[in-house]
Order: sequence, then structure tokens, then C-alpha cells
Amino acid sequence: MATVEFQTPTLASHGSRVPGPESRAVSAYLAQHETKGLLRFITCGSVDDGKSTLIGRLLYESRALFDDQLSALENDSRRHGTQGEAIDYALLLDGLSAEREQGITIDVAYRFFSTDRRKFIVADCPGHEQYTRNMATGASTADVAIVLVDARKGLLPQTRRHSYIVSLLGIRHVLLAVNKMDLVDFDRAVFDEIKSGYRELASTLGIGQVQAVPLSALQGDNLMGRSPRTPWYDGPSVLEYLESVDVSRGGQDVGFRLPVQWVNRPNQDFRGFAGTVAAGEIRPGDEVVALPSGRRSHVSRIVTADGDLDVAREGQAITLTLRDELDVSRGDVLADAHRPAQVADQFAAHVLWMGEQPLLPGRPYWLKIGTRTVSASVTEIKHKTDVNTQEPLAAKHLELNEVGFCNLYLDQPVPFENYADNRTLGGFILIDRQTNATVAAGTLQFALRRAGNIHWQHLDVDKAARARIKGQQPRVLWFTGLSGSGKSTIANLVDKRLHALGYHTFILDGDNVRHGLNKDLGFTDEDRVENIRRVAEVAKLMSDAGLIVLVSFISPFRAERRMARELFAPGEFVEVFVDTPLAVAEKRDVKGLYAKARAGQLRNFTGIDSPYEVPEAPELSLDTVSDSAERLAQRVIDFLTD
Repeated sequence: MATVEFQTPTLASHGSRVPGPESRAVSAYLAQHETKGLLRFITCGSVDDGKSTLIGRLLYESRALFDDQLSALENDSRRHGTQGEAIDYALLLDGLSAEREQGITIDVAYRFFSTDRRKFIVADCPGHEQYTRNMATGASTADVAIVLVDARKGLLPQTRRHSYIVSLLGIRHVLLAVNKMDLVDFDRAVFDEIKSGYRELASTLGIGQVQAVPLSALQGDNLMGRSPRTPWYDGPSVLEYLESVDVSRGGQDVGFRLPVQWVNRPNQDFRGFAGTVAAGEIRPGDEVVALPSGRRSHVSRIVTADGDLDVAREGQAITLTLRDELDVSRGDVLADAHRPAQVADQFAAHVLWMGEQPLLPGRPYWLKIGTRTVSASVTEIKHKTDVNTQEPLAAKHLELNEVGFCNLYLDQPVPFENYADNRTLGGFILIDRQTNATVAAGTLQFALRRAGNIHWQHLDVDKAARARIKGQQPRVLWFTGLSGSGKSTIANLVDKRLHALGYHTFILDGDNVRHGLNKDLGFTDEDRVENIRRVAEVAKLMSDAGLIVLVSFISPFRAERRMARELFAPGEFVEVFVDTPLAVAEKRDVKGLYAKARAGQLRNFTGIDSPYEVPEAPELSLDTVSDSAERLAQRVIDFLTD
């Protein structure tokens, strides 16, 4: 029977324990692991190239699994595995039941493991084309990409697709893992051909650092160490590469950047600006500029939970106090005063669309960049990119998983950097304003300089003055409903009665406007969005002239009606829902449009093959089935006069 020795702790004169050698060793070990660098990497490639197997074996060989995980892996291998009685390492990553049943990766699986030299967070990304957005999510925070290629198949379209997204999201280090070399007898000629083809692709995509490794993830060749079955290969193993690759930005220092996440004001004597340093370093006494306001001050203190610092660097969470009282809030950026970030409100950007519904130019979205959220819209899709061939293609909208080069317009200027220089201030997401779902990820390329040449011209005669001389308050009455609902009829009656009462009005009718201002637009979803955007801007100008504007448009989408509303001050915009069931509107069919749509002669007709989104909270709802147009028009007049 083994003897277990216990060492009695020695007490110091003040009564505290003196750490024994075991305790000191543990402390030293923990300190070593706390100071190790962290590398984030992804695995990507086509279906069945072995991504999950590679990561699973890395976790297994690096002893990153607990006993219960090993036991579960063995049980799952017998139930779902593809390796007979042997361990199926891919099951460590394919956590969804659908993944195990199909033997594929659907979701992004994140895992952590550690070696003596580095800590790692790895994202196993799906290979199927329909899950490209999932792959982009994993790539957005990665420093290195392991691109797997089946040695039997060579470079596939999905390999090119993923490599394009890797380059788009700023990953400049790629490990090309030519997997399943055991199935081609470790033929060097096969490896060299794939390596040469991929280096040519990487060069066109701007990926500067590519290390190719001949690999058998299943059998472990060149995974943890060099394999005797590839004597002709003298490069690093996969793990050796991951432990040694230098992912520092080198000469790309853009200066200090701190996106303000929170204004820390626990009492009247302390005001600090908290956030995570996105670039550069800062010291007490350094001069900083608050963006976008442009006001300057000097740093007084760098405050952290562990005490004040003499210097703070990229990646550290800090709170800065300044010598001067500046108006700084969440979303602003504190930057090096001598190398400030740029500020703009219009950009050229690459956009990867992730929404189930297409991206439509002109439709408003929320844009989140750094810690700032603003209203934004895509004003123009310059082209979309065939991610398999990288060829530019003409496009009016973007579908799920498509990438486009677009012009963006923001409702206010924001501090930014080129994405290649700073991911935090160069990357953004677009958020649907109705569902709050993330529908796109993008990278800013450059500001559209012409935006800086446009300024608001001050006018001495303002809207209030123009309204006073007319003796009325400007309003926009926005009539919306199906074709044949009675919008134009009711709007015309309201216009006549207001005119008789001495009010100054004007009607913008959908059919009339399409004979002039919008005659270049069709009836696709994209054109409908632009149709409403233009009309809303015209209505805004007429409102500024002091008029009561009656807008009669189908305007089928809530997002565009909301966009129109946001152009006006509270109370100026009145949404009037002319509520007529489709069957009733179709029965009226004054213009014969429904009959043509049913016969297939009119495409994208609202209510037939294009949706109408019913208003959720209109100021007025007019039921044309149970009431006459005259009585409904009077209801509108009463609403205005009340």
C-alpha cells in the first residue's frame, strides 16, 4: 500500500502560511498559463473535407477532454460514428443531432484548448453553401484560417467561396491543410499541384501568408508532429504552425482608439469613459480627441479594477478620465489627437447578406459599428460578387449569402477606419428595424469624399414662417392600402373640403407621380422601395413649404412607411390605413388590374404575387366596407381640426 506524505505548512512570525514548494509550483503554472497568448482560428472548406475530425483529434491529442467527455465520445462513436470500432473524432464538434445523423457541420462549433505555448479558440465552420453566413460569423473574430482540401478532389467551388470570405473578413494567415493524403498514398505530386493552385488563388484574393501541410487528420499524420510517411515535407505540423504563427499587425498601427461603451459616473466627483482599447496605446498626459465632435483634452488617469495603469494597450478594458469636461457619450471614440480616425456618413463597403428576405436599396436598417448604432440604408449596389469566381455581376438586390459592393448612407457621421487597419471601427452589422435580427455583416473600404462637400444651407425663411403666413400647421396625410381600396377617392374628397375651408394643400398620387418623377421605376420590390423614398422626400419638401400634403400610395412595406414617418417631426405624419379586404378590392377592380394580375399579365402586383404589410398602429383606420367615402373623408377632416 502506497504511503501518502502530508507536509505541515510553516507559519511565519505574523501567523500567515508560507507557501510550500507544491503551492509555489501550482502558482507558477497558473501564472504561466495566464500570460500565454491567445490565438483564434477557424477551419473551413467543402463538405466532408475533415474539418471536425481535425479539430476533434487536436482536442484529443492535446488532452483537452475530461474523462466523461472521452466516455461520451466512445459511446457516440459506436452509435453515430463512421469509423467502425475506432473513435470518430468529428463527433466532438458535431453537437446537433441533425449534424450527427447527416455527418455534416451545420452550426459554428467553438472549442477551447491549450498547449504549453499558446491558448486557442477554434471555430469549426460548416461547409455547405447555404450555411455561408455561419462560416462568416466564425471568421469575423479569427486570426488564422485552416482551409481544408480533400487530396482526392482538389480545389472545389466551396474552397474558393470560403477563401474569398476569409480574405474579405481580413484574415491574412491561411494554413492550407491538404487532408486525406493517406487515400492518395501520400503522393507528393498531388500535394504540390493543390498547393500551387491555392497559392495562385490566395494571391488574387490578397492573402499574403499561406502555409501548406500534407495531412491525414484521421490518422494524425503531420497533425501534432512530423510524419515519417511524408519524408519529402520539411515544413511545420499543424500544431507547430498554430503555436508559432505571428499574427501581429506589424506596421499597421493607426494610433490609439477607444470606442466608448459606457460613461461611468458613480458620483459627482468622478466621470470616466469605459471601453476596450481597439488599437494603439495610451498613457496619462497623452492628448486625445473625442469623435465625431472633434473636441480635445488630455488623459488624467487610466482606471481599472486592479488599480490605475501607467499604460494601456490594445485589448485591455479600461476607464479613462480627462482633464476637461467633454460631452462624450456611448458610441463616441476617443482617439490619438495627432492621428485621429476619419469621420464620415457615406461609405463604400462590402456587404455579406444574411437575411432570409433580400437586401433592397433604400430600405432603412440599423447599422452597428463599434459601440455606435445609427440609421443607415444602402443607396446603391455597385455590383455583387460571384464568390466562386470573384467576378463582379450586376445586381439590384442581394439574396441570402450573397456579397455585394455597395454605397452606404448613414443619418449621422461616425468615426471609422478601413477594415484592413482596424476590425472594430471598420466592421459593421446591419439590423432589421422591425425584427431586430442581424441581416448583414460588412467591411468599410473608404468614405465617399463627395459627402464632405455637401452642407446644409441656412434659410432665413423657415417652415414655421411659411406655415404662419398660411395660417395652418403642416401635415402629411399618408393614405395606404390595396389597389382599389379607395385611397385616391378619399384623399381627393379630403383635399376638396380642406381647400374649401381655406387650407393650402397638395396631393401626391401614386399613378400621377409615376408619369413624371418616378417614370423610370418599375414594380419590383427594389423599385417600390425607391418609389416611396422619393415621394417621402418630396412630401418633406412640401411640408417645409408649410403645406398640408396628402400622399396616396399603396406603399406596401412597413419599413418604407416607417422611413417616411421618420423624416417628420412628431405629430406631422398621419398614417391613414384605408382598410379594404382583398376580395372587396378585387371585386371593384376599377382599373382592371387584378384581372390582368390573375392572368399573369402583371408581375409583382400587390395582394396577388407581392405582399401588402398591414399597418400596425396607424393614426386612422378607415373601413370602406361599412362606411361611405364621404363619411370617411369627414373623419379625416375631424381628426385634423381636432
